[in-house]
Amino acid sequence: MTLSLALTAAALLAAEPTNLPAGHPPLGSEAQPSAAAPASPGSMGAMPEGHPNFGEGTPEGHPPTTGRAPPTAEELLQQLDSMQGLREREKTFEIASSLGKLYYTNGRPGEAILYFLQAEEKAMATREFFLAQRKKLGKGAVPSAADANCGFTEQTPVESMGATAAERAKKGDTAGAVACARAALEPVLEVESMRANALLLSNNPEDALGVYERVLTVAPSYADALFGRSALLYETRGEDVKALRTAHEGFEAFLAAHPDSARAPLARKLSRMSDEALKAGGMKKWVASRAEDRRIRASKLDLTPKQPTMMAQGPMAGAGGPMAGGGDTGAPALSQETIQAMQNVERTPELEAQLTKTVEQAEELLAKGRFDEALAAYRQVMPLRPDGRVKAGMAWTLIGLGKPTADRIWSVAVGSEPAAVDQLGETLKAKGDVKGAKALWTKLAASAPDYAAQASLQAKLNQ
Repeated sequence: MTLSLALTAAALLAAEPTNLPAGHPPLGSEAQPSAAAPASPGSMGAMPEGHPNFGEGTPEGHPPTTGRAPPTAEELLQQLDSMQGLREREKTFEIASSLGKLYYTNGRPGEAILYFLQAEEKAMATREFFLAQRKKLGKGAVPSAADANCGFTEQTPVESMGATAAERAKKGDTAGAVACARAALEPVLEVESMRANALLLSNNPEDALGVYERVLTVAPSYADALFGRSALLYETRGEDVKALRTAHEGFEAFLAAHPDSARAPLARKLSRMSDEALKAGGMKKWVASRAEDRRIRASKLDLTPKQPTMMAQGPMAGAGGPMAGGGDTGAPALSQETIQAMQNVERTPELEAQLTKTVEQAEELLAKGRFDEALAAYRQVMPLRPDGRVKAGMAWTLIGLGKPTADRIWSVAVGSEPAAVDQLGETLKAKGDVKGAKALWTKLAASAPDYAAQASLQAKLNQ
């Protein structure tokens, strides 16, 4: 709640002091000097101790002050709500827009809409004038308000600015008239954009969309409306190809006009997604195509052995590395096409769950001594999840099959994560393969004596 907004609302309240709640301190011209100290010449009453001196009076045009702190937003809303006939009372653009912003920023969009509409009504003639003069100007360049010497300040009322623009048009200065009218509409565009947001918050997206369009008719690159319209089209008209195209073009226009905006990263993402949905023929088709694409990419994971020169360079791979052997002695040998497919696979919760399930199946097969089947299962998982659990299982599987490179692969697993190898022993034991678990722990103790002492492997072997 800014001071200027508080004073504006206070000035409005001062117009009919009899409507204030009983016991409310007087506002505006009804205020009396404080009894705590006599009023000095030219002052509006005694200020609180330590308050800066106003000198010989408040600035010209400043609302009268009582020396009290401005009311809080909650206090203002309570006062406004108690006023009879406030909604119907004639207001300037500035008063109506201030009231709308007060209600809007305090979570009351429905009431804000009413005041925003009243404010817009005051600027309707200027808006229509601008559109007519802009059409008349054609493709001619529009100067800025400063270049056109409109003479406006931040305090110039919207209606006065509109009158200045009209005077320019009477003198035949079309470009100057357009420039001054456009400057007059700047606060109006803010109000219209906020009304669109308020409509959206009031669960009225269709009307919100219309207001965003209304803003863009005057200012095609207006940030809030440009982003808001595109986002709303993307969210609510996903099956309308024309709407998706408009959304995509709007996001691109937003990025071109406002590259440093805090919303630029989101606009860039939504632009890409709206374009993909557009090319797919609608949101539902796009979602379906993404699911199908994931399925196809997963099906292209060619896990059959390839030439050693085509091996994937992963955690258990490398030129001459322990998992780089050919045939079925090591980790899956992958083609370049397969590697690319793996890199593109989307790591969805469903995929992660499937990988975990496959690892569990491989461990079940290991516990039953079905090493060939276990190896096939581990090969499906290794390219996508080469963690310690999978390394340990792959190594123990190859040992069970008596492969020539088994000991080298075992060394990689033990050297990187001995705890994972140890845990595999616990898994085998839990699944009924006590003999296999003890054999694994015996080999682990011989391969990593320091870990064996730390983890008390001997106690497990004596059980």
